Amino acid sequence: MNHNTEKLKGLIEEARRIVFFGGAGVSTESGIPDFRSEKGLYKAKQEYGRSPEEMISHSFFESDPETFFRYYKENLIYRDARPNAAHIGLAGIECRGRDISVVTQNIDGLHQLAGSKVVYELHGSVLKNYCVECGRRYDLDYILDPANCAKKGSDTEFVPWCAACGGLVRPDVVLYEEGLDGATVSAATDAIKRADLLIVGGTSLVVYPAAGFLNYYRGGSLVLINMSATSVDSRANLVIRRPIGEVFTELGS
Repeated sequence: MNHNTEKLKGLIEEARRIVFFGGAGVSTESGIPDFRSEKGLYKAKQEYGRSPEEMISHSFFESDPETFFRYYKENLIYRDARPNAAHIGLAGIECRGRDISVVTQNIDGLHQLAGSKVVYELHGSVLKNYCVECGRRYDLDYILDPANCAKKGSDTEFVPWCAACGGLVRPDVVLYEEGLDGATVSAATDAIKRADLLIVGGTSLVVYPAAGFLNYYRGGSLVLINMSATSVDSRANLVIRRPIGEVFTELGS
């Protein structure tokens, strides 16, 4: 076992309360690309003529829901994605009776699919959707079904409509220009405040306000697992520059 991984294993065994704070790099190992990457930006510009940030903003959702949903369905939903070693390893720590919470910036639901029970989804989930008019809830299958994207007097192909009232159904995800859910923020920051071990993985900590959550940490063990440098490397007790799935595979061995 790698020396740094062995050190991390010791910190996990000694900790009373653990929080894992994860970003896009956790899910890229499951085949979900980071739309903020250079490749994602280039693809959006080439195919849609706009940046990802513009197309998944609140104002764009309201002004051009057809293009919004086309981009959203083609680039943010990966139904065949499965949990990787990081997701499975974190769920395993919880299964062994440890007090561990996951705070994630991802919207794919893979932590729960792996078995994690305490997950705070800062940016919502593609698995959850609701009607903007009546509030009725819908699953992912509903908004992907072409039959639910046809409306009398409309030529929309990608926009899902409510079966109850005919209103527009939107993903329960936080779009650009929208604030994070207050209850989720409160629960996540409280977990970070109470943790004595904070593991940060798969994020370069440049997306705010989520990246600022680390300022709530008061414990004595901060671990960073990321391939590139972050703005808080100097504060960390342990920095691991390796693929996060590889690290968790070793932890489980």
